Amino acid sequence: MKSSLKIADSLLPKPAEAVTLTHDFRTFSMASNNYKFPGVAGLTLLPTIMMSEMNTPNTPKDKKPPQKNPNNSNFPKDNGDQQMGKVMKSLFIFGAGIIGLIFLVTTINSNDRAEIKVTYSEYTSFLNSGKIAFATIEKSQLNDFEFHGTLRQPANVTRDGHEKAVTYFSTKLGVVDSKTEETWASKGMSWSYKDSETMWTLLLYSILPWVLIFGLFMIMMRRMQNGGPKGIFSFGKSRARLLNETGANRVTFADVAGADEAKYELEEVIEFLKEPSKFQKLGGKIPRGVLLLGPPGTGKTLLARAVSGEANVPFFSISGADFVEMFVGVGASRVRDLFEQAKKSAPCLVFIDEIDAVGRSRGAGLGGGNDEREQTLNQLLVEMDGFEQNSGVIIIAATNRPDVLDSALLRPGRFDRQVVVDRPDVKGREGILKVHVKHIPLSSEVNLETIARGTPGLSGADLANLVNEAALFAARRNGETVTMFDFESAKDKILMGVERKSMVISDKEKETTAYHEMGHALAGKLLPHSNPVHKVTIIPRGRALGVTSYLPTEDAHTYSKEFIETQIVVLLAGRAAEKIVFGQMNTGASSDLVRASSLARKMVCEWGMSDVVGPVTFATKHEEVFLGREIAQPRDHSEETARIIDNEVRRILTDAMKQSEQLLQDNIELLHKTSKILLEREILDGAELDQIINGQELAPKINLKPLQNSPTKGSIA
Repeated sequence: MKSSLKIADSLLPKPAEAVTLTHDFRTFSMASNNYKFPGVAGLTLLPTIMMSEMNTPNTPKDKKPPQKNPNNSNFPKDNGDQQMGKVMKSLFIFGAGIIGLIFLVTTINSNDRAEIKVTYSEYTSFLNSGKIAFATIEKSQLNDFEFHGTLRQPANVTRDGHEKAVTYFSTKLGVVDSKTEETWASKGMSWSYKDSETMWTLLLYSILPWVLIFGLFMIMMRRMQNGGPKGIFSFGKSRARLLNETGANRVTFADVAGADEAKYELEEVIEFLKEPSKFQKLGGKIPRGVLLLGPPGTGKTLLARAVSGEANVPFFSISGADFVEMFVGVGASRVRDLFEQAKKSAPCLVFIDEIDAVGRSRGAGLGGGNDEREQTLNQLLVEMDGFEQNSGVIIIAATNRPDVLDSALLRPGRFDRQVVVDRPDVKGREGILKVHVKHIPLSSEVNLETIARGTPGLSGADLANLVNEAALFAARRNGETVTMFDFESAKDKILMGVERKSMVISDKEKETTAYHEMGHALAGKLLPHSNPVHKVTIIPRGRALGVTSYLPTEDAHTYSKEFIETQIVVLLAGRAAEKIVFGQMNTGASSDLVRASSLARKMVCEWGMSDVVGPVTFATKHEEVFLGREIAQPRDHSEETARIIDNEVRRILTDAMKQSEQLLQDNIELLHKTSKILLEREILDGAELDQIINGQELAPKINLKPLQNSPTKGSIA
């Protein structure tokens, strides 16, 4: 019997158009590629063909694929989502091919005749009447038998209330033994035995699990290598990126402000790379490394990006965390590969961000150090200044934890220059603000110098956030330009926290908060050595029910004893106001007590400001055990000295509390007046507080609702 089967093109790998299987000749052909395999055995090669088709890039014949530079391993990598999509597509095609193959094999080995399943009683009736001419018995894996019979003449059976003629039928037999065969022979029936599974299906079922396991393994390997060009062997390769920023993303030294000294040091390095003869004729050598030190947000990474924008040499960028893996030796291998790439591109610059992730002190921690990190650090030390000189490769590194770095990493010959990038002064803050407002429409009333003077202690990142928040405030009120009001609102949000106007507070608690905050504010206004009061509010901000903020008139780097004693009095004035007015104390002053106690102990133990203890330091050294420091903290003073220190700290705090109570008692009417006005207005700034103290009347309160705007066209409500 001849039959043919055609499979749709979607189930087969391109460029095949159709697959035709002829049962008589057992010929498997692919129309466009002319693959011919004798017999059904050719079907087992289908997965191999499909895998090769899947691994072939879908590129037009008249267009060559893009060429990659073999000397540069930093070519763009596939996006993670695209890579996962390719894997899932390949897996889907492979699975469809396997299903199609099983369907083919099942169809080939199936019986083409139309059989009707009959009951065991009907089978017994056919057998006893001698109607069965021939039968094929198939044994399954469940040790039962399937009986496929052919009748001598068609017989009628009842199905769904209708008579139906049967020539071929099948049924299940539980046991076939010699007695059964004797019965068959006595009825004149001939029979044969056949295995239900052919050799090809058994082979397919035995190979398919291993193929699936191998496919899963390959998918896992591809995910581990993150789309790398060299497969699994790229695990120990460097992950440094070759930066080449152009256009709007390019950062130069013109975009960096408030770090003039650091810019000078780095500009000199770039000048050395551009014109080395200027320095070499006087015997100067190129520095091996520049270490940028400073608090978070001061612009260390921005300086490195500016170097990449200014330098006309290759610039490699990598994070210190990219070296460290759970497998020992991988980090050292990546360090070697990084410097091999750098030496091929010399002269060049290599920027390592957060170098403390790999440069911590060796042997640190309980029971020794981390072998992987220490091997990585050892390899970095050798590459920077070891037996083999790497001339032409300059390392620029950044960290905000210089105290944990290994001493061998900080010595000259490795990091010749250590540049401190500190928080900017008022001039630097003004320059940073000018950089960040370049593309922001400002109102004519905005004075950047005033904003800079009112933001002492803020870093470059804080100022960038300030400008962005001001722009967002202006956008929320549908303004055309950014005004001084927007900058003040943004500054209050950053310094004091977000307003929580929806928080429900009882009238009694609100009154207590008003007196508490006004105690701080009046002490700050009336004491001569205090910082000026910027704003006082009883609107909950952040985690506080009320906030009193102060802004110094100028940047200060050292503080006098009088200033610190005044700060302690101001901190305790809120608690004193509650005690005077309500005759009780609550938990609202807990943070004030912590800060006041810390200042008093530092006066005695660190700054030598106690006449009783004298000019001696007893600072408690909070050293990190896991950085190789001391596990036990030995005390360098006796029990008697500790008792004297505790008594002196208590005396300073007690005297400050008495002074704050006396100050508010002398100005009790002013305390009641200002507290009631604060309850009414909820917010008072420094100028309004001065008017109240001087007996002037305040202007009527204006209820501004700049953010209560209906959605504009095209916006989402």
